[in-house]
Amino acid sequence: QVQLVESGGGSVQGGGSLRLSCAGSGVTSSPYCMAWFRQPPGKEREGVAYITSVGTTRTADSVKGRFTISQDNAKTSLFLQMTGLKAEDSAMYYCAAAFGSVCSLGVSNFRYWGRGTQVTVSS
Repeated sequence: QVQLVESGGGSVQGGGSLRLSCAGSGVTSSPYCMAWFRQPPGKEREGVAYITSVGTTRTADSVKGRFTISQDNAKTSLFLQMTGLKAEDSAMYYCAAAFGSVCSLGVSNFRYWGRGTQVTVSS
């Protein structure tokens, strides 16, 4: 059974940084894809970045150069390093996982989701 638990959210001023973590269990089969999504209030959930079981990453254009996705060596934790935060980055951030070789930033590609961690950026 896959379980994902996010942490590290909080309130920060514009230009600041945060590091989100996702503790994962049950993601033991390869290939897999793990990702971060976000959902601002009243808006649709959108993909932020993903990483595959072989380490390939992709980052959404809206955060490219500011956000970095990574995993620990044991591949049990997922991270999102966020720098240069802007007010428009404020959202609930979710960790997601999927098994298989096809990886994308589409919501429908992911079966397993955490409950989210809130990020609020003040301008």
